[in-house]
Order: sequence, then C-alpha cells, then structure tokens
Amino acid sequence: MTKTYLPPQQSIERDWYLVDATDKRLGRLATEVAMILRGKKKPEFTPHMDTGDFVIIINAEKVAVTGKKRTQKVYRRHSGRPGGMKTETFAKLQQRLPERILEHAIKGMLPKNSLGKQLFTKLKVYAGPTHPHAAQLPKEITISTIPGEN
Repeated sequence: MTKTYLPPQQSIERDWYLVDATDKRLGRLATEVAMILRGKKKPEFTPHMDTGDFVIIINAEKVAVTGKKRTQKVYRRHSGRPGGMKTETFAKLQQRLPERILEHAIKGMLPKNSLGKQLFTKLKVYAGPTHPHAAQLPKEITISTIPGEN
C-alpha cells in the first residue's frame, strides 16, 4: 500500500506569473489562471493544500467575449435588503470595474470553501498595463485561447 505524499508547507515554492489579458477569451483565460492558482500542473499538487502560485493579470479592461455576451451577459448582486437586486451587463461592468469580471470568473472556478478563499488572495487583477509587483520579478506567460495550443 502506497502512502500519499504530503509536501511540507515550507518546501512549497511559490512563483509569480504575469498574464496579459488583451484580446483573450474570458473563460479560457479564467480556467488556465485558476489551474495555476490551484497548483494543478505541479508534481506536488495535493487537493486539500494550497500548492499554487501567484498570478498578476494586467489589461483586464481588454478581455474579450464571443457572440452577444457583451450585451446579454448579466452580472447580479444583492444588498440583502428587500428589492436590493442590482443587475449590470458585461459592457457596463467592463466600463465601470473591469477587474471584477475576471475576478468573478476565476473565483467561480476555485473551491467553494476556506481553501478557495485562501487561493483567491493570490490573484491580483489590474485594469491597465501597470502593476505594483515588479519587486516579485513575475515571469511573463502567454495563455493561448485556442484549445489544445499551450
């Protein structure tokens, strides 16, 4: 009987990655980033542990969607009070808070528990091309939006 390898918390190396969202498809970008945050492509991946890396996404305002999603996709939030439902289309939210679109898509692909909350803190999303994480020396990676090409 083989035992499951559990990496010691201090031995897990966390890298920083920089992703440019310009003209990338929202869902395809979100799945790849969620896998990096979770650490699924690492050999020491363990489902109940945080083995993932940090991800910085720049140019969130330039993320793309296909079809009529720009006008038909709706984001909802509720204040918790009667009649407190607010709805906003993709286009309006992209104008107002472009970071929230990517954050919402990626958060939905992470575990729905305390581990998911911990993983989400390692995601940094910025609307424009600048970010304050130059000291971490992030490695720039390109994420293909064409299936099977990476």
